[in-house]
Amino acid sequence: MKINNFSLLFLAALALMIVLRLILAWRQISHVMRHRSEVPTQFAGRVEIAAHQKAADYAIDRTRFGVLRLAVEILLLLAFTFAGGLQALHDFWSLRLSGLAYDIALVFSVMFVSGIVDLPFSLYSQFVIEEKFGFNRMTLRLFVADLAKQAALGMVIGTPVLTAVLWLMAQRSSYWWLHVWLFWCGFNLLILFVYPSWIAPLFNKFTPLDDEPLKARIQALLQRCGFAASGLFVMDGSKRSNHGNAYFTGFGKTKRIVFFDTLLGRLQPVEVEAVLAHELGHFKHRHVIKRIVLIFGLSLAFLAALGQAIDADWFFYGLGVTTKNMALALILFFLVVPVFTFIFTPVTSLISRRHEYEADRYAADHASAASLIEALVKLYEDNASTLTPDPLHSLFYDSHPPAALRIARLNEC
Repeated sequence: MKINNFSLLFLAALALMIVLRLILAWRQISHVMRHRSEVPTQFAGRVEIAAHQKAADYAIDRTRFGVLRLAVEILLLLAFTFAGGLQALHDFWSLRLSGLAYDIALVFSVMFVSGIVDLPFSLYSQFVIEEKFGFNRMTLRLFVADLAKQAALGMVIGTPVLTAVLWLMAQRSSYWWLHVWLFWCGFNLLILFVYPSWIAPLFNKFTPLDDEPLKARIQALLQRCGFAASGLFVMDGSKRSNHGNAYFTGFGKTKRIVFFDTLLGRLQPVEVEAVLAHELGHFKHRHVIKRIVLIFGLSLAFLAALGQAIDADWFFYGLGVTTKNMALALILFFLVVPVFTFIFTPVTSLISRRHEYEADRYAADHASAASLIEALVKLYEDNASTLTPDPLHSLFYDSHPPAALRIARLNEC
């Protein structure tokens, strides 16, 4: 292959991403190990040293594992591009299929290869790391069943969506990328409506909350906050993991409040109320809508950029592909975009952390700040979230503020 200016730009961005990720991983491991032997002062008496060290070891193992996973991801990316893997897949399918059938086969081939390469990492993460720290509740049979369901959903939903996108691209109007964007936005909004009732139950069992005192407490909170939900549900998260959580799902009238059974088994009712008040804060501050608008805005910018690159020789040849077509352009674009956008990760992390602070403040105003603090300490402990992350690593990656900063803010409420 011939190296052009775009090749050099891509390799420079890739090298920068690799160096940054390795530095951040090294900082995280070093910082967590350095503070492993002592519980931070603000958590003394609340978190046992054994739990603190477990969280430290969990963070270190996951970070080291992430470095190995990164190395394989980079090798796969280079195999698809400069090593000619994508061109080889094109050569294979172009002799057998044409039109949309070729396009769909090519895209699914790349997804299949990527999935096969990632499968050992998913297995190791679930059955070695999660098992080692007592979080795994999943059986191999359930893992395979989940994988099969995900693949089936990908085919059933992904095939018509991909067909529609490729068809819109094939029209080659001046604003095909705008038409694709409008379709993509509509599809995502549809998924928000149908996910709670049609997709989520394929993987988990959702039963109505039957704890009457807790239900009464929650309904009183919803009334105070002026929030309407279509139901309160308990999810059997314990069949896969010991991690606990609570979340809202759906959109508009389909909104549901979902509690992991592991969460309800650990927190007191007043703490559950505080956690829910935090989640309500996200809705009252329109964080979900803001996030959707941000994602839609970014996707429009990316599609517009693809519209400029789709006919450019430098784009294809610079990434090791000697054939130009829509499917190849789409695949190449989504392979390289994460490399160029990685540097902006701290921006999205910062926005997310600000939203968390705002939701915490809302919870303190409508429930109990002290109860939320107690709930957070339990959740940090139960999920083995390190209390001493490296500040730069946290600044770059973390969607939630570090425990010490978050609790300090709540103590000021």
